[in-house]
Amino acid sequence: MKKTISVLIPAYNEQAVLAALFERLDALTASVKGYYFEFLFVNDGSRDETLEIIKRYAKTNRRVSYINLSRNFGKEIAMIAGIDHVQGDALVIIDADLQDPPELIPDMIKLWEQGYDDVYARRKSRDGETWLKKKTSQWYYKLLQSSTTIPIQIDTGDFRLLDRRCIDALKQFRESQRNTKAMFSWIGYKKKEIFYDRDPRIAGETKWNYRKLINLAIDGITSFTTAPLRIASVFGLIVSCLAFCYVLYLVIRPLFGVPTGAGYSSLMAVILFMGGVQMIFLGIIGEYIGRIFNETKQRPLYLIEEYHQAHDKKQ
Repeated sequence: MKKTISVLIPAYNEQAVLAALFERLDALTASVKGYYFEFLFVNDGSRDETLEIIKRYAKTNRRVSYINLSRNFGKEIAMIAGIDHVQGDALVIIDADLQDPPELIPDMIKLWEQGYDDVYARRKSRDGETWLKKKTSQWYYKLLQSSTTIPIQIDTGDFRLLDRRCIDALKQFRESQRNTKAMFSWIGYKKKEIFYDRDPRIAGETKWNYRKLINLAIDGITSFTTAPLRIASVFGLIVSCLAFCYVLYLVIRPLFGVPTGAGYSSLMAVILFMGGVQMIFLGIIGEYIGRIFNETKQRPLYLIEEYHQAHDKKQ
């Protein structure tokens, strides 16, 4: 019996690239024999013609399923919406902008058939990205790896193939502040990397700016490790010990005839420094408390306006 490969494609304002994406997906199904394919598009509240173009594609291709979310929830939520609905024995997550080549999927399938549960694509090069974006990505992965004991896949995005048991594991993660890249590492299972050169977007504009990337990084750190809280505690203990030693010094030195002196400037410098440190640590604590607050509301992760399932996954 043939196995089914589901290809999950989150899409937000991607009308400019969809025609080229459809062409390469059709070429994929024509070249890979012995498998059924399901193409599951998740329209994440697009404001352009993305949904209408996908609907037209679904009318001509019975392999196509699509989910239209009620609004823009963000890529992380769009991915879990797709993961909740995929039908395949394995799942491939790929962006609609074609920076990740669909032509790599057959190689992923071969490694999956060899027994690997998570075949993730690792970037050898990242064309079309600025030097600053590449360096900040490296720094983020190093920071995340240094703050946890769980191995982190470096230079790796969402482009990967996941076995059904990985899919079922990810469906159990229901937190609203999500970082799926960290979850891929957390679930474990048998992993295998495959290298590729990441292409620039063929059309359209990236949806990621530095503000969104910083938010994603903060979500990854706060949802994956409590190291920032531990660092704050250790730093607070060190500062308290130094302050206590300084107080002893101020008390003892007059006994040896050394005047204390006014010290207004140094006193203000210490007060301002400690005030800044306290505000930073309060902000760290606030990030964790805010996430606790969001999770206790237990709101649904997403709402679906329209769902179309492929008519015949065995086409």
